[in-house]
Amino acid sequence: MSEMREEKDSMGVMYVPSETYYGAQTARALENFEISDRRIPRPFLKAMAQIKKAAALVHGELGILPAETVSAVAAACDEIVDGKLDGNFPLDVYQTGSGTSWNMNVNEVIANRANEKLGAGKGAKSPVHPNDTVNRGQSSNDVIPAAMNVAAACETLKLIEALQTLSAAFRAKSEEFADVYKIGRTHLQDAVPMTLGQEFSAFACQTAEGVEALKAVLPRVTKLALGGTAIGTGMNCDPRMPKAAAGRLAEWTGLPFEPAPNYFEAISARDSIVALSGVLNGIAVSLMKIANDLRLLASGPRCGLAEIELPSLQPGSSIMPGKVNPVIPECMIQVCAAVMGKHLTVTIGGQNGPLQLNMMMPLMAHEILESLSLLTNASLGMAEKCVKGIKADREQCRNQIEWSLAMVTPLALKVGYDKAAQIAYAAYRERITVREAARRMTGIPEEELDRLLNPEQK
Repeated sequence: MSEMREEKDSMGVMYVPSETYYGAQTARALENFEISDRRIPRPFLKAMAQIKKAAALVHGELGILPAETVSAVAAACDEIVDGKLDGNFPLDVYQTGSGTSWNMNVNEVIANRANEKLGAGKGAKSPVHPNDTVNRGQSSNDVIPAAMNVAAACETLKLIEALQTLSAAFRAKSEEFADVYKIGRTHLQDAVPMTLGQEFSAFACQTAEGVEALKAVLPRVTKLALGGTAIGTGMNCDPRMPKAAAGRLAEWTGLPFEPAPNYFEAISARDSIVALSGVLNGIAVSLMKIANDLRLLASGPRCGLAEIELPSLQPGSSIMPGKVNPVIPECMIQVCAAVMGKHLTVTIGGQNGPLQLNMMMPLMAHEILESLSLLTNASLGMAEKCVKGIKADREQCRNQIEWSLAMVTPLALKVGYDKAAQIAYAAYRERITVREAARRMTGIPEEELDRLLNPEQK
């Protein structure tokens, strides 16, 4: 059994394992919230540490905190950013809706680690106090939404890069398949001819549009609640701190973070995160459509469309030898379904901001960050393990064009819609090609018929 040390907060004494850096408030929350195995997301934890470091550095520059204290706090924050203290953040996502427990967990870990660096030891609360020093000029109510936005903005950059990679992969295939003519389909029925390159160009465009949508919403996410403290009035915060701290965050991340134009909105509402989640939902819709299309185009390989061949990555059945499944598109489809569900959670979370404070922030933070991570990883996986290895079955594409009843469409300009429909019905009933039926039912010369039925014409 671990040795225990005594920690105190405003409610009294708590005992915590000696080797840990958290304190009494974390211990209380640990007892109160045993709901799930979900913990502080790493990007969120990193953002929290960066905010605490930025605030400490600014308070040092303003002469509010001594240099030695600032140095110790900043060093402890750096250790959190680097993942060296991850075992000290045991609290559940499902907890108080303001995220106060998460904030105090971080405050306590930073304070105890900083005091240890200064020779005071864990639990000393001097010279570094979790509230008076680490949380100075802050409240859980402005730190938690600020950390949510910082983390979400940084993770959005990763998703943008991933979608750009995926879009480039589709664009490369669009160029590779520019001369592969095939039959188009509407309502899952034969339509007029197109190229496989044109079909893949739609996928490239969809993913590129997702990138533009993320870039458009990002400026909303870079507005931070930090400085509003409890409800937006900025009580107990030096008015010089928020802008200077946001500047530090901008310097470290490359993102244009700045104080929110209205702290009351930034604390009571989480509309920027709901807006970002809406964009992620739209991206998930696009990627699910694309993944399903790839499955359809690769269906078979003998008894389906079989117009493309996906990379073979693993056996697809425990009973059917030789079967290979479209595992990467199926993975993407499941990711997209999860993101759509998380968008509903974020939407409900955004609604629950009675009066001056949103009270579903830990859950919203978890869901938006997981959505970003899932889409980033799935997009990179789709590009590298699926799209780049796709091959076209040119013979199958040609054969399906010739066999398709939709080939009658260009004949309508020559013989009229009704006559063209008769040709199509005859071809269907007699199980012959449109070309053969047209030969029998029209007097169109063979050379002109070849021109009319050339799939390369528009």
